[in-house]
Amino acid sequence: MSQKILIVGAGFAGVWGALGAARVLDRAGVTAGDVDITLISPKPELQIRPRMYESEPHLMVAPLLPLLDAVGVNYVEGSVDEIAVRDKTVRVTSASGETRSLGYDRLLLTSGSKLSRPPIPGIDEYAFSVDCMEDASALEEHLKELAKLPDSSARNTIAVVGCGFTGIEIATELPKRMRALFGPNSAIKVVVVGSQADIGPDLGPNPRPFVAEAFKSLGIEAVLGSGVVSVDAGGVRTASGAHIEAHTVVWAGGMRASTLAAQVSSRLDPLGRVEVAPDLRVEEAPGVFVAGDVARVRSDDEGHDALMSCQHAMVMGKFGGHNVAADLIGASVLAYSQPFYATCLDLGEWGAVYSEGWDRQIKLTRAEGKTRKQMINSGNRSRRIIARCRCPRLTQSRRHPVPDGKTPNNHFSTRRYHVGPISDSRSSTPERMER
Repeated sequence: MSQKILIVGAGFAGVWGALGAARVLDRAGVTAGDVDITLISPKPELQIRPRMYESEPHLMVAPLLPLLDAVGVNYVEGSVDEIAVRDKTVRVTSASGETRSLGYDRLLLTSGSKLSRPPIPGIDEYAFSVDCMEDASALEEHLKELAKLPDSSARNTIAVVGCGFTGIEIATELPKRMRALFGPNSAIKVVVVGSQADIGPDLGPNPRPFVAEAFKSLGIEAVLGSGVVSVDAGGVRTASGAHIEAHTVVWAGGMRASTLAAQVSSRLDPLGRVEVAPDLRVEEAPGVFVAGDVARVRSDDEGHDALMSCQHAMVMGKFGGHNVAADLIGASVLAYSQPFYATCLDLGEWGAVYSEGWDRQIKLTRAEGKTRKQMINSGNRSRRIIARCRCPRLTQSRRHPVPDGKTPNNHFSTRRYHVGPISDSRSSTPERMER
């Protein structure tokens, strides 16, 4: 009977984890009959989460079945709601409510993160988000419906709650989107609300002046130092007692790791991430590895932790996939390392800010920054991978051997496109990727 590798989650870490595991088995000459790799997710698609703040979010997806078929990875549609580490099983629930149990010899948990929604009155009923394609599409449809209403201040105002990466990117994108829907002469108003004293509290001092310049150029107002205490159909109320009238509220208040993290470890950080070993192993759960937004791990020798971000999820997924397969077949595992770090913050029609290093040294701004951002976005690797994988397992990987002890990069370079906060970016506040 074949041994089983399960990968839970089809975000950036999960997809790259599947490729990394398939590559290890391919290089070792292990067939699908000896080891099965199975990816589990609600839908066979990769949502390009860092770009959900843009218009037409329904286009920000990449189909996964062609890729998985090409590299010999099985797919199970459903959501994992229970992990039994002692029995080495997971429970999968389908969209219709049917459940099944799958066993594993090795598990790679890449279930990602979700928008944090605190228990604030009205947040679930009235606040939109750009956390996933479905949420972002609901926002877009709402704006289209608003365009049919008579012109008014409340119709033309959007309150964005959250002043991190995601909040900044959606806020700076909205004026253009709203003018396209409401008319070029509409009195558009975007208000960013945050409890912190500064916009982009995690950005540091270098990018912040450019964000302020973009806000001024785009006419975006910032209401800082007082958090939101309630949301209603007419807007938001802050802790100071002020009510901001708006027919649209977008919540961008940070991220929390998937609750599945707590089922494999009791060692969680304040964001709910599992504190893993350098090889991404969960020491208290034999056979379990964790990567992406659910993992807290050092990314370099200078004490920096990986962020809940796309750029870290992709590389961490490669290490996780490599290690979960290597550990199963008795090959050498690798310690995760990702010293290069960059961010590219989209600032709407003003442009973008591209920086490198953890101190965010500014490299490109305005139109040059925007060009870099567009290059990153248009060079979406997920679609390129699907187009280029046309072989059993991952035979193309043999053309690009990995140097001993180095990054398991499959056959694609990652250095030049590590930009990003994604939203948070998708790292955004790093809430998601440092886009």
